[in-house]
Amino acid sequence: MGLEDTELKIGGTSFKGVYIAILFSLATTLGGGVWTASSLYSRLEAVESITIPDVQPMQEELQLIKQQLQDNEIGALSAKLATLGTNLTTIMDQQEKLLELKSELSTLSKEIEAMKGTVAAAEVITKDNEDIAERIKILTKEAEDLWEAVSYLSNPYR
Repeated sequence: MGLEDTELKIGGTSFKGVYIAILFSLATTLGGGVWTASSLYSRLEAVESITIPDVQPMQEELQLIKQQLQDNEIGALSAKLATLGTNLTTIMDQQEKLLELKSELSTLSKEIEAMKGTVAAAEVITKDNEDIAERIKILTKEAEDLWEAVSYLSNPYR
C-alpha cells in the first residue's frame, strides 16, 4: 500500500494520500513558524521590560576620576618609578659593599685584638730587658769599681 492508494474521507469529502502529506507538511511548517514568532515576541517583551538605569551619575564619577588622574600626574609616575628603581638598585649595591666592609672590619678587629696581646707581651719583654739592662749597667759599674780597687791595691801611690 503506497501513499497514492491512501484515501481519507472527512464529512463526505475524500482526500488522497499525496494531498494529506502536503497538507501535513504545510501545517507543521505553519505551526513551527507560529511557535518561533511567539518565542521571539516573548523575548522582545522581556528585553523591553528591562529598565536602563540613569548613567549620568556614572558619567560624572568617571569624569571625576579622569580629573583626579590628571591632577595626580599619573603619566609622570612611570618616570618617577624608573628613577626610584634605579636608586633602589644603587642602594642595594652600596648595601652589598657595606656588608663586605663590615666583614673586613670584623676581621681587622680580630687581628687588632691579637696584635694587642702581642704588644702587651712585647712590653713585658721590653720591661724585663730594661731591668736586665739596668742590672748590666750596675754590674758593669761594680766591675769597674772593683778593677779600680784592685788597681789601687796593687799600686796605692799612683
